[in-house]
Amino acid sequence: MYRLSSLILLLLGCFPLLAQSPHGDDLDMDCVKCHHPGGWYINYQTIQFDHSKTDFQLEGTHANVDCKLCHSTMVFDQAPMDCASCHADIHSQSVGNDCVRCHTSETWLVDIIPELHEANGFPLIGVHSNLSCIECHNTDSSNLRIDPLGNECINCHQDDYAATQNPNHQQAGFSTDCVECHNPLGFGWDSESINHDFFPLTEGHDIQDCAQCHTTGNYSDASPECVTCHQEDYTGTMDPNHATSGFSTDCVACHTTSPGWMPAIINHDFFPLTQGHNIQDCTECHTTDNYSDASPECVACHQTDYDQTNNPNHLAANFPTDCVACHTTNPGWTPAEFDHDQYFPIYTGKHRQGETWNDCVECHANPSNYADFTCFTCHLQPEMDDKHSEENGYEYLSSACLECHPDGD
Repeated sequence: MYRLSSLILLLLGCFPLLAQSPHGDDLDMDCVKCHHPGGWYINYQTIQFDHSKTDFQLEGTHANVDCKLCHSTMVFDQAPMDCASCHADIHSQSVGNDCVRCHTSETWLVDIIPELHEANGFPLIGVHSNLSCIECHNTDSSNLRIDPLGNECINCHQDDYAATQNPNHQQAGFSTDCVECHNPLGFGWDSESINHDFFPLTEGHDIQDCAQCHTTGNYSDASPECVTCHQEDYTGTMDPNHATSGFSTDCVACHTTSPGWMPAIINHDFFPLTQGHNIQDCTECHTTDNYSDASPECVACHQTDYDQTNNPNHLAANFPTDCVACHTTNPGWTPAEFDHDQYFPIYTGKHRQGETWNDCVECHANPSNYADFTCFTCHLQPEMDDKHSEENGYEYLSSACLECHPDGD
């Protein structure tokens, strides 16, 4: 018996030299590290093969599995390492074949469902955190088939959307993206977060009863025009009467959304209300009930001012009635600047102010009529007669001077 045992050991020791290993050429280790000298059986308590040095570590329940369940052939490296090769897909390919996405080697129970949903772009928050999987995922009779869903609200809530009545979302043309109005962190369909930025609900428009503006039941056909809601307000105005005054029906041209329509700021840029024109009583200029027919001509408001001038008398002097030719909107009509050079140059050339004259009366001897002028204050006879002795038709008249010397030369 002793000789037989020695022969077996000798044969086992020489086996690698005499025969090819049934485990494949890549397994390079001494047989006795796994097999008992008394036969080819394996003592799992004394086995010396370290599976952790392979590409598939034996963790969890894999550490207690019979080798043959995974290694169906004697060539160990032919054993597949993907989950589906050993584990039947009870989900019917509805979630893929990579078991480790959801399961661990310890148990088949899944305890990272919230993390999985968040990674897929649909976090389970609010009322979604209390739902059973089968309430969202179409499953088979075993509840093991989990078909994926889209991340859009309408993928689950089409029936809810279609069944709405107050208001009817479908008829009103509401968005099917529920989170635009409903809070996903909440536990019901109550909404306090309607995004109404396309028509801001500020101050006077910050109302709670949607039906005050949405009168038809169709929430998509409400007009953004002011007069749609405020026609009665417009026609009922008295101070001033907007309808008879021809005011615009676009309320925002003058009003904000402040309650009571105040303050009102009219954009009067077409006729700037600066300095003396910065008045608070509109009726000082708008003397009729029609605010659209007020004339922008100065004399329309200032005819009396024009007629009563004395220094100089504008009417007698035949001054233009276009006040801005000389005046700004400064109160008191001063300073006034008259562009005399457009008629006769007195600020440039030989007749320049300060060199030949200082007061208007030096040329305009008649202060009641600035249309009259004289050249003879400076240009006297007989000097002028002598200088024009060779001019045919010469007359000693101021109008003749201007006719021949319009630029003062």
